[in-house]
Amino acid sequence: MTKPILMDFYADWCGPCKQQGPIFEALAEKMKDVADFKKINVDREGDLAMEKGIFVVPTLILERDGVEINRWMGLASEKELADAINKSLE
Repeated sequence: MTKPILMDFYADWCGPCKQQGPIFEALAEKMKDVADFKKINVDREGDLAMEKGIFVVPTLILERDGVEINRWMGLASEKELADAINKSLE
């Protein structure tokens, strides 16, 4: 199995995205060995955002082997994200 991927769909103008960013980056540093982390700017990656059905920013999507496991719309805590990544590894 491949590593899970946590994607953070954000926009530079989005206030809550600015709050989510440091949480996402701290988690990425702590869990870089077990998961991949990608930040996706919806203004620059509009096609990908549409393909993933992103209507709210921030939206975080956890995928493994191309299958969506979890989706968070709005702010998510580091613990909530870490727990979901760990569960996806079981």
